[in-house]
Amino acid sequence: MSPQKWIDATNARGVVSKSGMYGGTFAHKDIAFKFAAWISIEFELYFIKEFQRLKEEEQKLLGWSAKRELSKINYHIHTDAIKQFLIPKELSAFQTSIIYANEADVLNVAMFGITAKQWCEANPDLKT
Repeated sequence: MSPQKWIDATNARGVVSKSGMYGGTFAHKDIAFKFAAWISIEFELYFIKEFQRLKEEEQKLLGWSAKRELSKINYHIHTDAIKQFLIPKELSAFQTSIIYANEADVLNVAMFGITAKQWCEANPDLKT
């Protein structure tokens, strides 16, 4: 049975068959993947494994991104609390900056497991 006869007989949606120089049978990507999986179990297994790998990578990125957003949202709360409760008024600007940096590193270690300096050393090509 020709592809066009099969399309007509099954009332297939998402499959198009064209004859001529630039013709061929074209299918929606979901249909094409299912067809390829039906033809080759190796392809189906590869496709499933690759999909799982990509989803795991996506979850890793989302986890880091969510932590990053959470730390950004709480930044002002954190700095206001440091200013109000940890910094004596008689300290210099330099001494105050050291306290802020130390407290920021406490948060970085709590959220990400490393200090800002360790992250910069591990990722020299990325901007902070």
